[in-house]
Amino acid sequence: QVQLVESGGGMVQPGGSLRLSCAASGRTFSNYAMGWFRQAPGKEREFVAAISRSGSGTLFADSVKGRFTISRDNAKNTVYLQMNSLKAEDTAVYYCGADRNGGATSRTRVDYWGQGTQVTVSS
Repeated sequence: QVQLVESGGGMVQPGGSLRLSCAASGRTFSNYAMGWFRQAPGKEREFVAAISRSGSGTLFADSVKGRFTISRDNAKNTVYLQMNSLKAEDTAVYYCGADRNGGATSRTRVDYWGQGTQVTVSS
């Protein structure tokens, strides 16, 4: 089992920034690719960003490319999502997910989920 706990969400004005954190416990963190997903009301959970087990590879959804960065610290068992130039359409509950065998880019392949953290972008 892997337990994931997200933090760092909140309300921010358009153009602002937030940094989300996801702390993992349980199994060996570095064995898992990690991803961030988000779900807005009435919509399906969608992929935002992913990072490889070593941290050397990253992938982003087109909607956040150039604005969001993902990083991980395997010594701290934590993955981060830095979100800049936030827009109203970024408003959603953000979830981190751990993927043992894949790249953490598909919600159907995620093995473990956090409880989510709300991000609201509004003036």
